[in-house]
Formats: sequence, structure tokens, C-alpha cells
Amino acid sequence: MVLLLGCDFSSAPTQRKPIVIAQGTLDGKVMRLAQLHTFATLDAWGDWLARTRVWVGGFDFPFGLPRELIVQLGWPVHWPLSMTHYAGLSRAAIRAEFAAFCAARPVGGKFAHRATDGPAGSSPSMKWVNPPVAFMLHAGVPRLLAAGAFFPAHDEPWAGRRAERIALEAYPGLLARELIGRRSYKADDRARQTPERRAARADLLDTLCAAGSERLGIRLALDAPQRVDLLADAQGDRLDAVLCLAQAAWAASRPGWGLPPKVDSLEGWIISA
Repeated sequence: MVLLLGCDFSSAPTQRKPIVIAQGTLDGKVMRLAQLHTFATLDAWGDWLARTRVWVGGFDFPFGLPRELIVQLGWPVHWPLSMTHYAGLSRAAIRAEFAAFCAARPVGGKFAHRATDGPAGSSPSMKWVNPPVAFMLHAGVPRLLAAGAFFPAHDEPWAGRRAERIALEAYPGLLARELIGRRSYKADDRARQTPERRAARADLLDTLCAAGSERLGIRLALDAPQRVDLLADAQGDRLDAVLCLAQAAWAASRPGWGLPPKVDSLEGWIISA
């Protein structure tokens, strides 16, 4: 049975708000949560992934930038080269280049988007604030590459190649909206960690465990302590890791990792979008 991972990521993890990995397996249509791992540093996270030999993981950060942005900036248009170039930039340089790009564009169209952003309902991967997904890409992808990960949405040709570590881009908000609509279920700010958000987490978990995701055909199996743990995390990081785990489980059960027939390998794709 393949080892599945779901990762809620931070580009600046701490003991208080670590990176979270949910580890589990898929048996038929039932996904079982085995355990949760937390990492207070990027290097600890990357080292663990490199030591863990065989896995399929869904990671909650973008793996690519919009083609329009890359072409406009004159960066390499081959994904490995674009990532090498991007990893060599400082965050200050990234912010300056992206801000200049946005400043030259009209109101309402400041950011460039990837093709996957529409169906996924995700933030543009070039955003450096609220959320800073551009910096998450900058911190995460190089460490996945260093861990020996293989990227089906970006590596060409990938079909037929044997790889021990499969990295897929996930987005928990996509699955959460399917299960409970647009209800807010988490908040980093303690003042916004309300009973209403706790109730939304409870409904999300109950739906995922009882009926599961109709579209993905996957139901979550939890024991009572696991449910209490996920429900108690008002920041929602542990629950988001489990949602990414469900997306990874779905992809692992699908031909071609569930990716569309034609994916721009420079931009990539969010699984299940």
C-alpha cells in the first residue's frame, strides 16, 4: 500500500506554527490517517522527505509561476531552468520584480494567473502577500527537488518512468468548498477563532468521514483522538494537511495522477481541479 502524504506548508515555519504533514494510506475508497508530523524548520521538513524513501504527496503551495509572467520577465521558459533561476533570487528581488510587473498593469488585472487558478479557485502563484504563495514556492520547490521528488505536472516526459517520491500540487480550499461551501473554518488570529469556525471544522470532518467527497470518491477514517486533535486546531493547519492527503490519495488512484491530458509544464496543475 503506497505511503500518502498531505502537507500544509509555511515558508517561515516556527514551533508555534510548524509545517504539518498528514501521513496515511488508501484502502479502496477509505483513506486512513496514520499520523501527523510537524516541522519547525524548512530544513527539518526537507530532510524528512529525503529520508522517507517512497511516497506520493500533495503539497499546499504552488510549483510553478504563470507563463505570462515568466515570458514578460525574460526568465527561462523550461520549468527546471525557471526554478533554478527563481531559487537564486532573494525574496526582496522577487518582490521588486513582481511589484514592477503589477504596477504596469491595469486595475483589476494586476496579477498574472495560471490556467489552473480558475478551476481551482486559487490565489495567483505570484502573490507575495495574503497569502505569500510566491515565497512558499521559493522555499518549497528547491527542497522537494533536493529530496529527489518527481513532479508529474512539470517533468517531461514522465509517463513510464519509475520514481520513488511523487510531488503533486494540492489546494485544501478546493476540497473544503466542496464539503462545506465557503464557510470559514480556520483563523491564525486568536480573536477570530470563533465557535462558528469550530462548528464549520466539525461539519467538514463529519461530512468527509460520513459521506466523503462525492467527486473524489474518498471517505476519511478517523479514530476519536484524531478527530479531537483536528477539531481543536483552530488555525486549521492539521485539517488542511488532511485535505491535501485526500487530494493525494485521489491522484494516486487515478491514471496519470488525475492530471488533464494537456498541462502547461511550465505552470503545472493543482490536482483534482
